[in-house]
Amino acid sequence: MSPKPRKLLVTSALPYANGPIHLGHLVEYIQTDIWVRFQKLQGNECWYVCADDAHGTPIMLRAEADGVSPQELIDRVHGEHSRDFATFLVAFDNFHSTHSEENRILSELIYRRLDDAGHIARRTIKQLYDPERNMFLPDRFVRGTCPKCNAEDQHGDNCEVCGSTYDPTDLINPYSMVSGAKPVERDSEQLFFKVEDFRDFLRKWFDEGRTQTEIANKQKELFDGELFQWDISRNAPYWGFEIPGERDKYFYVWLDAPIGYLASFRNLCDREGIDFDEFLSPDSKAEMIHFIGKDIARFHTLFWPAELKGAGFRPPSAVWCHGFLTVNGQKMSKSRGTFIMAETYAKHLNPEYLRYYFAAKLDNNIDDIDLNLEDFRVRVNSDLVGKLVNIASRCARFVGKEFDGRLAATLPEPEMYSTFVAALDSVADDYENRRYSKAMRDVMALADKANQYIDSAKPWVLIKDEARHAEVQGICTQGLNLFRVLITLLKPVLPVTAERAEDFLNIDSLTWDSPREPLLDHSINRFKPLLTRVEEKQIDAMIEETRAVQETAERRAAGPLADDPLAPEITIDDFARVDLRVARVEAAERVEKSDRLLRLTLDLGSEKRNVFAGIQSAYDPEMLVGRLVVMVANLAPRKMRFGVSEGMVLAAGPGGSELFLLSPDEGATPGLRVR
Repeated sequence: MSPKPRKLLVTSALPYANGPIHLGHLVEYIQTDIWVRFQKLQGNECWYVCADDAHGTPIMLRAEADGVSPQELIDRVHGEHSRDFATFLVAFDNFHSTHSEENRILSELIYRRLDDAGHIARRTIKQLYDPERNMFLPDRFVRGTCPKCNAEDQHGDNCEVCGSTYDPTDLINPYSMVSGAKPVERDSEQLFFKVEDFRDFLRKWFDEGRTQTEIANKQKELFDGELFQWDISRNAPYWGFEIPGERDKYFYVWLDAPIGYLASFRNLCDREGIDFDEFLSPDSKAEMIHFIGKDIARFHTLFWPAELKGAGFRPPSAVWCHGFLTVNGQKMSKSRGTFIMAETYAKHLNPEYLRYYFAAKLDNNIDDIDLNLEDFRVRVNSDLVGKLVNIASRCARFVGKEFDGRLAATLPEPEMYSTFVAALDSVADDYENRRYSKAMRDVMALADKANQYIDSAKPWVLIKDEARHAEVQGICTQGLNLFRVLITLLKPVLPVTAERAEDFLNIDSLTWDSPREPLLDHSINRFKPLLTRVEEKQIDAMIEETRAVQETAERRAAGPLADDPLAPEITIDDFARVDLRVARVEAAERVEKSDRLLRLTLDLGSEKRNVFAGIQSAYDPEMLVGRLVVMVANLAPRKMRFGVSEGMVLAAGPGGSELFLLSPDEGATPGLRVR
């Protein structure tokens, strides 16, 4: 009798909604996605949810710097994150946002339950205040000299040089990262969650093996004293949810961010008809598994389980932590071109190659992993192209050409096939326990055996003897069945390649148990290359683009003049010769056979002008009709192959999609001179 399918709710840590996804982020999402795909292949009910972490001071300040609202910023970033996750085949069942109605309702519910149960304290503390921006400063927005080792320019909560932690008020010569001003101390009443109330529960939770031993031991060091209270509030101005019953106070982002896991699941439940309480009630028999980086272990293994317990929800079944990513043995570096964005990688290399390489490095510990780009190239070419795909391509050639795509009715080496099938159980245990690197080693050892079998059988020699053609059909049937087992074992890691293999083998979508019976007396489709080799020039191009993107960002941060220096000096007399006029766009259309130009009909009040403008990449013509622009009205007509341009409209920006038409304030009329 088969075991009853498990019910699993799985999450990855929430990406922060103020910047793009890079390869360091992808370690976690790929690790989680592989585990989830494996569970689904096993027939378990497994829901994978995540959300953008969309609250906090950094979001507010970034939006202000970009000249947009926080909502516009998080909407834009949500689209970028969704695109990148889809590109790397991270298949969330729901990717939501912490700035959602579901999250607001759940955050208020959990807070009220904790408060009603006496787990919320209120006390006055000293905080650093920016006198120029009139705001209290989050720890990470204060920098200064470390009070322990005197290292300069350190964060307000910890020193990157000596590793010490401290309060921002302990910094020597602190300054605000928002305005540069020297912050002052001010009293501020804040709300705190009393973690001490859950000492016995947390000790038992750790002792039950809910996280890695090294993580548990580190957190349990805090049990030697009183468990500190956790600040869960922030003063206005702040981008987030207001705390019910309070004035100008907001939930600290770390209060509502993990609740975002539940909110995303609630959103999915409402959409798909899933029973939310079956997964989250205190007596739930379902499992809730969190995958996170080791740097946020304290929040997820102390505050979060205690918060859930105190609010009447089930605590996590497990919190599995991973290490960080280095590239070529060093911390990811913008200057070396190794701070690689997901979008940049995908322009040059197959995302499945990174999934495989990470899987080959990941274990169930918290050690950092290294992306060595030369090793990456060699391993992908050797393992995936030279071993895995090679089995299919070698055998498919003979089956297609000599046997009309038909497999034999029996296997010549059934014992060998049984050995491969036995790996379904051992590799399943490795996936379940997050020993991906061992799983990849074992799969590639089997791929070596399959290739050795074909090498020793020499079908290319036997095919020359017509009397041995049936033997060749059997050898290739054996090889393709071995390949079918291998691609099943790798399906959680290489889902697209597995789908292409299923199409080639002319079979339904593989489940974990599909290969337990061989594929015999069956027609396959024509073989098409499943994967291609990684070339050194592809990696070089990726690194160069990464460097170029960083250099551009640095120039823009330095100001527009750094990226576009001033032209030679002119006099007031030179400038007086330029006649700038307000004009209204009467009509706008794309110019045929040009990907740059728009044809504008401009109304100057007393006359109309035809102007060609290179702004097609930045503006849809329909959006321009009726808009007021500024044009050079006394520019000599210029004959172009599309027609005559009778002036020039003014725009600012570096070019491409980043062009901004100059427009007068309301009240201006066509023909008005710009002075």
